[in-house]
Amino acid sequence: MTGPIPLPDRYDEPDQLRDQLRRLLRHRALIALGIALGLLAGAALALTRAHTYTSTSEVLVRSTADPFGAVSVAADNLVSMGTEQQIAASTAVAVRAARLMGQADSRAAALEDDLRITNQAKSQVLRFEFTARTPGRAARGANAFAEAYLADRKARNEAAAQRATRSVEQQIEAVQAARKKDAEKDTDKDTEDDTAKAVQSQLDTLHKRIVDIRSRDTDGGDIVRRGETPRRPSVPGWPTLLTLGLAGGLALGVLLAWLRSVLDTRIRSADEARAALRTPVLGLLPAGHDEDADLLTVGRQGGDRAETLRALAYRLRRTVLPAGPGRILVVSPRHGAATEEVAVNLAAALAECGDEVLLVDADPGTPALTARLPLLPDDARSPEEASWLPEGARLVDAGNAGRFACCAGGTGSPDRAGGAFAVQRMPAASDSRTTVVVTRPLLEHADALALAQRVDGVLLVAGLDTTRRDDLRRVHELIGCSGGTLLGAVLDTGRRRGRLRAVLRRRPGRRPEAEPVTPVVELPAQDDTLSVSRG
Repeated sequence: MTGPIPLPDRYDEPDQLRDQLRRLLRHRALIALGIALGLLAGAALALTRAHTYTSTSEVLVRSTADPFGAVSVAADNLVSMGTEQQIAASTAVAVRAARLMGQADSRAAALEDDLRITNQAKSQVLRFEFTARTPGRAARGANAFAEAYLADRKARNEAAAQRATRSVEQQIEAVQAARKKDAEKDTDKDTEDDTAKAVQSQLDTLHKRIVDIRSRDTDGGDIVRRGETPRRPSVPGWPTLLTLGLAGGLALGVLLAWLRSVLDTRIRSADEARAALRTPVLGLLPAGHDEDADLLTVGRQGGDRAETLRALAYRLRRTVLPAGPGRILVVSPRHGAATEEVAVNLAAALAECGDEVLLVDADPGTPALTARLPLLPDDARSPEEASWLPEGARLVDAGNAGRFACCAGGTGSPDRAGGAFAVQRMPAASDSRTTVVVTRPLLEHADALALAQRVDGVLLVAGLDTTRRDDLRRVHELIGCSGGTLLGAVLDTGRRRGRLRAVLRRRPGRRPEAEPVTPVVELPAQDDTLSVSRG
């Protein structure tokens, strides 16, 4: 019998929306830039167009495509409104309008820039829209262009009438000349009378044609709407334009932030790191107070960062090292992560749990850890500690957490083989000590691959907002191919810079040690991210 079919969880949709919103809000600078650009565009439009006025006049165009013929053709088919619209926007009409407005002919081009001519479909009405800085000028410009267009059209009609009249007069002269020539040749009286009647009839028709041409109205149309003085500007005012600019800028900013989040290849959250590594995120280090702070904080100083590192050790003790001591390799994909800080404080926290801890520094590219840690003198060793300490190891004072051994391999020279040094100093698997090894970045040197086969697990330290997803995928593949076990990742949010560091540098003396704090580790059922609170 099969069980019930699981249905899709609708409660995941709000989480996805919150995650998308969180990704967009990471790029607040781009959103602010988009809003600023939108407001600037609205202000610029308000400055350039908020004090402009538009007046409109309309002209009914008469049918004059062939005013002296084609009588049987409908009037609507004799007008090409597209042609008339182009003629109305011509320079000749603009020159006439400039003269009507009392301006020079050289201003015709500037007037054309402020004019807009439209024509609705299946209509013989031309609409003249003129825009100016003042209401009165806008009305004068609209009326001037309407009158200039009608005057230009009337002049063209009169010129066409004159040409037609001259053509008919030439026909009359030709008929009269032919009649005189025929009168000189013909001698028969009857024939002469018939010819005279025919010629006279033809002349009467031509004279009637001239009368019809001269009697036609040459006006190109009528002004059906004169431009009136506008009372309001042609564009919205300042509040409306700024509101539109704000809305458009917000949309632009959100679009830029979305594009930036889509194209961003860096790790921005624990979920992204978990998806790239396919392993849990064991801890998220909060931002520290200063970049120049001491490496060792567990047992010597308080703060959320120290408590998170202590809780990380407790979690590793429960999940990775349940049978007792083990060997852990702490490594980062590239330079820049707090690898040494995590390794040192992890060793101190494990020592606080009662383990004998050995910290092996296998990074020859940095100065030795023993030079940056509070060391105990050699005469402070107990006989038991002297028996298990390897050669060259020093004891580190971890304050309330106790003490642990540190075997330094760092020399500041990257030419030294740190992996070989770590293999020599690393105890056997049956040893009763817990070993923490820190080495060079995995993607820049192969030391970590050689050590991954000899440890119980690899702890990856990556910088939040600085590590790329491709680097985490490569780390997962390399560790898997080398036979190592990736325990999980620790994400570092970095340390604060600025005024706080200067204030701390001015403080004389040593910072007082904080009281021991009992960490409370919260492990949600469906989330591998470590959250720590102090009480």
